[in-house]
Amino acid sequence: MSTLRLGDKAPNFTASTTEGEINFYDWLGDSWGILFFHPADYTPVCTTELGTVAKYKAEFDKRNVKVMALSVDGLASHHNWIKDINETQHTNVNFPIIADEDKKVSELYDMIHPNANENFTVRSVFVIGPDKTVKLIIVYPASTGRNFDELLRVVDSLQLTSYHKVATPANWVNGEDCVIVPAVKNEDIPKLFPKGHKEIKPYLRMTPQPNYEA
Repeated sequence: MSTLRLGDKAPNFTASTTEGEINFYDWLGDSWGILFFHPADYTPVCTTELGTVAKYKAEFDKRNVKVMALSVDGLASHHNWIKDINETQHTNVNFPIIADEDKKVSELYDMIHPNANENFTVRSVFVIGPDKTVKLIIVYPASTGRNFDELLRVVDSLQLTSYHKVATPANWVNGEDCVIVPAVKNEDIPKLFPKGHKEIKPYLRMTPQPNYEA
């Protein structure tokens, strides 16, 4: 299939996971979702990543985000790998890992990149909204671990900008001022942004984060 792009509908699938058979759309429900692709079990970087995801569960729950991982190995291998993850990362894996031995899900999401490896999935992250559309795609090389603080920051931005007419500037973190989108007319700002705003340039108008309460 063609490469998924932002705004595309995330492909639905039913797959065997470490928490039983799951239909992706049913599992996601009205939540946000993060789908992590991993090349294989017992890979060192991914071991640290899955341990970190488990430790961040409370933060994901706070944001109504469900997480699911995928590797092209089987369920028995996954369950044994989980034992290693729990032992070495001092946590308990608390989310499903898809067993994608036939690579059906990997191919749905175009995660087999022959120039990287003909057999294993590339290490991508998909953030998927409650409307089942793709909101974010990040692809990492095998040598670089994912930054989960950055993923939380991105989710905060995606959720904020989905419900308010703002964008988030460079290095923004939850609680900081936002950019009013250009489509908002000046005369509509007081109604939409009662916390006030500052005009730096006609195209660059800042306002306190609308949904933030200290």
